[in-house]
Amino acid sequence: MAQPDIQQWLHHWQDEADAAYLYLALAGQETDPHKKDIYIKLAGVEERHVQMWGKLLAEHGHEVGRTQPSFNARVRAWFGRRFGTRYLLPLLLREEGQEVKGYLDLHRESSLPDAQEVSLQLAKESAAHAGTLADLAGKGNEPWHKTGSGGFLRNVVYGFNDGLTANFGLVAGVIGAAVQPHVIMISGVAGMIADALSMGSSGYLAAKSEQEVYAHEIAMEKEEIRLMPEIEEEELALVYQAKGVDPRTARRMASEVMQDPVRALGEQVREELKIGEAHATPLKEGWVTGVATAIGAFIPVAPFLVLTGRAAILMAFVIAMLSHFAVGAARSFFTGRGVLRSGVDMFVIGMGVAAVGYLVGDLVAKIL
Repeated sequence: MAQPDIQQWLHHWQDEADAAYLYLALAGQETDPHKKDIYIKLAGVEERHVQMWGKLLAEHGHEVGRTQPSFNARVRAWFGRRFGTRYLLPLLLREEGQEVKGYLDLHRESSLPDAQEVSLQLAKESAAHAGTLADLAGKGNEPWHKTGSGGFLRNVVYGFNDGLTANFGLVAGVIGAAVQPHVIMISGVAGMIADALSMGSSGYLAAKSEQEVYAHEIAMEKEEIRLMPEIEEEELALVYQAKGVDPRTARRMASEVMQDPVRALGEQVREELKIGEAHATPLKEGWVTGVATAIGAFIPVAPFLVLTGRAAILMAFVIAMLSHFAVGAARSFFTGRGVLRSGVDMFVIGMGVAAVGYLVGDLVAKIL
């Protein structure tokens, strides 16, 4: 007979107790009576989950008493009392999402019918809780799915920035060592090639990993449609309502979609996970990032192709610093910071990299 994973069950038992405790802490910080009532009800459901795990543990020979909130939960509640719902609500949303994944995994992996039944029921209820919290927090996606991604322009900007900064530091270090001009040129080109290959391979692996994550999330969504179609249908109806469809029509549309598992999966992937058709392959991501890095890395080297001596050094410094400001300003479109502030930050970083590189090169040359 298969043996239960008691430690895993105890972990879920404690997690549910912590969730109940934190929901009550959240309710204590909430000023909206409607929301406060929702949080208190959710705490009650979590207490029932604790009892379900306690009963299952007892049936398998492991009696548990009345659980107490863990030290971690008490610390989080302490922060919640000081920072309010803006801290606790996202925290509990994330916790509910993790519970859904954990219970679905337990349902798939356990060979004990009673554990499978309990884990599936709790996965459904945790998914419903997560949906409720997501609505209150103004978030659309199911929180147990992670589908953030970058983009073509982001890869160009960050690849360019990496190549520029790294190779600028290298060139400054070689200049500090007071070597022959051709050594500066050779070092800069070698650094450019190394940076481009490194960033290109990183871009390739990152895109490949993202594809694998998306495939996993889609497979998980497919499993959720099979195991808890009523929850998925309700979530789809809410998505339609958010787009302006009246509730009755939204429920009818969701019901029709859920009749076809293939269509339902496509709709959920598009509407909930926000995963669209892939516009880039790992190979494309790799070469785009690599080429952008090579271009950025070439900037500090370029003046040495047409100039010599101090003129080449001065020109390399001026062009590299202006490029740092420009790439910092471009990054502001992704970070949300001001263009000027972001540009100045990168300018200062570039200056620091050049100074450190020069001093290290000068020190090494004196030692050797």
